[in-house]
Amino acid sequence: MKKALMPLVMVVLLALVPYVAVQFAGLDFLFGVIVPYVAIVVFIGGFVYRVVDWARSPVPFRIPTTCGQEKSLDWIKQNRLESPSNFWQAAARVLSEVFFFRSLFRNTRAELHNGPKLAYGSSKWLWLAGLAFHWSMLVIVLRHYRFFIAKVPGFVQLMENVDGFLDVTLPALYLTDVVIVAAVTFLVVRRFQDAKVRLISLPADYFPLFMIFAIAVVGIFMRYITKVDVMSVKDLMINLVHFNLTLPEGIGALFYVHLFLVCVLAMYFPFSKLVHMGGIFMSPTRNLSNNSREKRHVNPWNPDIKIRTYAEYEDEFREKMKKANLPVEKK
Repeated sequence: MKKALMPLVMVVLLALVPYVAVQFAGLDFLFGVIVPYVAIVVFIGGFVYRVVDWARSPVPFRIPTTCGQEKSLDWIKQNRLESPSNFWQAAARVLSEVFFFRSLFRNTRAELHNGPKLAYGSSKWLWLAGLAFHWSMLVIVLRHYRFFIAKVPGFVQLMENVDGFLDVTLPALYLTDVVIVAAVTFLVVRRFQDAKVRLISLPADYFPLFMIFAIAVVGIFMRYITKVDVMSVKDLMINLVHFNLTLPEGIGALFYVHLFLVCVLAMYFPFSKLVHMGGIFMSPTRNLSNNSREKRHVNPWNPDIKIRTYAEYEDEFREKMKKANLPVEKK
């Protein structure tokens, strides 16, 4: 619990800073214009730096992780996703990880019972929560695209209609709002309840979860309880896109809390574990094909070494070998 307390306090303080600054000090311009631009620069610059740094790192060995039959004889069936033998199979494997978390689907739970006996069992809840969280996050981000352009695209409108098809509240309740809060809650509770996960969890593991939870809760609060001027918010976002530094009137302090937390998360993103969003495409354990038997891969780090045969070696040291009573091939 102590590992989670400090990140929780940090998130609460980060939420209070813009609320107090806007509500009582009138620093709307700072949190509505300057902070978002700084966040965008840090996010893009940091993300590009991490990806370029990974791309420049040499991969001298073929190290794909496999858990299936590799390409062999014609009458032996190959597992093309678990042991890809070409670029397209490896690409399909990476995309299956990105969209469906295939490796996490095989996650197993180990428990020690009386005896002692070690038992393994299927554990799909983590896979389901992770899948629900990431897909909900994607839908929510795409839904927010409507605030950055004057005319709402058709696919965004369709997505909103599907997301809010229950229409049980006014405004319509979005399913992704409920799902993302439930998924983040499950991921946090899991770290508390599972002793093994709790032991290896660090404050850096709790901080992004609390940040995303706070962002979602504040957004839900603005939509369903404390209403904000949506048109003013859209004007602000469009102004930022077009580098117009005009700040619309009528935007409440709660929106700046929401925006500031998003900006902090964006700046934190490139320097945290969240950057796995780009790292999954750069991972040699996933994006390389397992074709070492079919093709010889030479380590680029190997220096050019002049090879000397044993016959040449003996020609140079034959007399000394004879004096030392060492056997030689040529007398």
